Amino acid sequence: MNVFNYPQPFTLENGVVLPELQIAYHTYGKLNADGSNVVWVCHALTANSDCVDWWKGLIGPSCLIDPEEYFIVCANILGSCYGTTGPTSINPKTGAPYYSDFPTVTIRDMVKAHILLREALGIEKIGLLMGGSMGGYQVLEWCMMEPRRIEKSFLIATSPSESAWGVAVHTAQRLAIEADNTWRNHDAHAGAQGLKAARAIGMLTYRNYGIFQDTQTDPDPEKIDHFRASSYIQYQGEKLAKRFNAFSYWLLTKSMDSHHLARGRGGDLISALNTIQQPTLIIGIDSDILCPLAEQRFMAEHIPHASLIEIGSSYGHDGFIIEAKQITEHLSHWLKRC
Repeated sequence: MNVFNYPQPFTLENGVVLPELQIAYHTYGKLNADGSNVVWVCHALTANSDCVDWWKGLIGPSCLIDPEEYFIVCANILGSCYGTTGPTSINPKTGAPYYSDFPTVTIRDMVKAHILLREALGIEKIGLLMGGSMGGYQVLEWCMMEPRRIEKSFLIATSPSESAWGVAVHTAQRLAIEADNTWRNHDAHAGAQGLKAARAIGMLTYRNYGIFQDTQTDPDPEKIDHFRASSYIQYQGEKLAKRFNAFSYWLLTKSMDSHHLARGRGGDLISALNTIQQPTLIIGIDSDILCPLAEQRFMAEHIPHASLIEIGSSYGHDGFIIEAKQITEHLSHWLKRC
């Protein structure tokens, strides 16, 4: 992991100023002589900048997005707890971590930070900008904020604005965190029990009825407690609480709620999407209940140079990480055509 330090004030969309900024990032491969081989990967909610680790089968040696061919960059998002400035960072004004005092950030703030890193790395053009879920939110914003820098984009399991359904899910998750009586403590482990509950809520939207029935149904009809599905949900909550932070989770769900491409751009999503001129591949997943196919179809209809592929998967929203073989096939064909 690398760290870029920006020792100057960074103004957020809401007007709050961070005294300085730190961005954690990974790069793989080498920038070629004409700078034409950049692939920038934007990550989702609880991921980090090591995209070779979390997007296995699609990015990495011998994969479609291969560091032998591409210069691959992934930066940890603003507000996260994986090295970029966020709630667990030290506030230089107080000498203590921000915790719950960290200001609200938006997807645009995240992209603004990415742009600072792009400039520091000497990248003039991004040949392919790609991301799924919340990562797709960043891709869409970046295509609008720096249209001449982005040559092609790839979006999967994402949308041009946060849906009412998404906002409701995130609100339920934040209520779970807020119900933990340690939530406001200025401590790195504050809100851990609430975070487990928030993750449990999230898992119900990342997967779906079918996959839970297939993988978590108990074979013993005599059982009256300790069900497999319950153990699985508890395990997922505990797993996240060990590697993530309730302050960042609460904050980043707020950031997702802020996502609306037409905010400050006339208010009309269709008009905003019409301005995206990059060739764009959009993949939707037929079992996704968090960012359903209707959202990808809407984007494909209104982004002028978009292609839409609908893939089958039993894994719901998480299919954007799991279905690497299908994604590779469709993205490879599209890249050859472009």
